[in-house]
Amino acid sequence: MTSGKPVHENIILAVLLVAVLMAAIDSTIVLLAFPAIVTSLHSNISTIIWVILIYMLLGAVATTQLGKIGDIYGRSKIFIAGLAVFTVSSFLCGIAPSDIFLVAFRAVQGLGGAMVSATSGAIIADTFERHRIGRAFGFIAMAFNVGAILGIVLGGIITTFVGWQYIFFINVPIGIVALALGIKYISDKQTFKAKLDVPGMVILGVSLSVLLYGGIGLAAAGASTLNIALIILGAVLLIAFYFIEKRAENPTMPLDMFANKVFRNSIYASLLQGMGFLGVIFMIVMYLQGVRGFSPFYASLILVPGYIISGVIAPYMGRLSDKRGARIVATVGIALMILGVIVYLFLNVLSSIYLVILGSVVMGIGGAMFWPSNLSAIMAHADQRRFGIASGMSRLFSTMGMMASFIVVFVVAAFSIPRAQAFQIFVGASTIKSGVASAFVNGMHVAFVAMIAILVIAGIISLVRGKEDRSGNGGMHNKVKITDPTEEPYAQQPPQ
Repeated sequence: MTSGKPVHENIILAVLLVAVLMAAIDSTIVLLAFPAIVTSLHSNISTIIWVILIYMLLGAVATTQLGKIGDIYGRSKIFIAGLAVFTVSSFLCGIAPSDIFLVAFRAVQGLGGAMVSATSGAIIADTFERHRIGRAFGFIAMAFNVGAILGIVLGGIITTFVGWQYIFFINVPIGIVALALGIKYISDKQTFKAKLDVPGMVILGVSLSVLLYGGIGLAAAGASTLNIALIILGAVLLIAFYFIEKRAENPTMPLDMFANKVFRNSIYASLLQGMGFLGVIFMIVMYLQGVRGFSPFYASLILVPGYIISGVIAPYMGRLSDKRGARIVATVGIALMILGVIVYLFLNVLSSIYLVILGSVVMGIGGAMFWPSNLSAIMAHADQRRFGIASGMSRLFSTMGMMASFIVVFVVAAFSIPRAQAFQIFVGASTIKSGVASAFVNGMHVAFVAMIAILVIAGIISLVRGKEDRSGNGGMHNKVKITDPTEEPYAQQPPQ
C-alpha cells in the first residue's frame, strides 16, 4: 500500500470508513422513504420494494468476483472505481423520472457499493499488520453493520424534513471528497495473477436471484406453485454451484479456504448473525409504526441511542479482539444480542418506548463486540493473495443473511395479519387497527423466538471457531498447497 506512516494509515481508514458507511446506509435508507417515493413517482409498493432488493442482490452476487478482480488488477483501483460509480449513480437516483429508472439506477449504485465493500476489507488487511487490524476492522465493521441500521434512521429524518431525493443527493458531495482522498492516498504494492470464474458467478447470481424472488413472493402472496418452484430451483442451483466450484480451476468461492476452522466458522457466524439480527430490527420498525402509530421520523429516533453507543465502542472492541482474539469477544457479543431480543419479548401493545430503547442499547453493544472481531478473524486467517476474495465472501454471507431476514420477517408477520397490510406497515404507509394489534404482537414474539434460535446457533458456531493465530503465520497460506509459486490462480506479480 502507501507509506506506513500512521497519518497515511488514518487517512486511508477514514476514506474506507466513509465509503463503506455510505454503501451500508444506502442498503436500508430507502425503507422509510417508500411512501413518499410511491406518491412522487406514481408507483406502487410491489415495484418500489425492488429499490432495496436489487441493491442487496447486486451486493450479494458481485462481491466475491469483485474481490477477486481487485486481487488481479489492484484493490485500490476497484475501490476507487466503485466509489465513483456509487457517487454518480446516487445523483442519478435522485433525479430518476420514474420508478423503473430508479430501480435501474439503484442496480448501478448497488454495483458501485459492492465494489467498495468487496475491496475495503482487503485494503485494511494490506495496510495494517495482522496483530493490530482489529481496531481498523472495528471502524469498518461498524460502518457495514451499523450503517444498515443508521440508514433507517436517516431515511426517516431526511424524508420528513427535506425530501426523499436527498437520501441520494447527500452521497454526492461526500463521495467526491472521499474519491479525491482515495485517489491521492490509496494505492497497491502488488497484484496477483488469477482468472475469473464467470460460469460460477452466473450460477450464483441466478440462484440467489431466483431464491430472493421466490422468497419475496412467498412472503407477499403465500405458498403458490410458482413461488415454491422458484425456491426449489434456487436451492438446486446452489447445490450445483457447490459441485461446480469443487471442480473449477479458478472458483468464485475457493472451497479450500473453508479448511481453516477459524475462517469457516467466522463466515458462518456472519451469515446467521445477519439473519437473526436484522430481522429483529425489521420487526421493531413494524411495531413502532404499525402498533404504536409513530411516524417514520419518531420511530427512527427511538432506535438512535443503541446505534450511537454501538458506533462509539466498536473500534475499542476491535482493539480488544487484537489482544484476546475474536472467539470470546464475538461470542459474548452474540449473547448480548440474544439478551436484547429477550427484552423485546416483553413488549406489548402499550409498552413504554424505554423498553425498546433498552433492547436497542443491549443489542447495539452486542453488535459492537461481534462485528469487528468476527471480520478481523476472517481477514487474519486468509492468505494475502486472497484478501479480496475473503472480503467479498464476508460481504456475500452477511448480505445473504440480511436478505433471508427480510423474507422471514414477512412470512412470520403474515401469520398474524394480512400480508398486504404487513407490507404497508413495514414501509410506514399504514397502521394496525386496534382489533388486530395484539395478534400482530403475538406474531412478532414468534418471530423473535425464531431469531433467538438463529442467534443461538450463530453463538455456538462462534464459540467453537478454534484458536486464532494473528502472527501472520497462521492464516490460510499454511492450509493451501501451492506447488509452483508462479502457477495460477494466485501467482504474485512484481510490485507496481
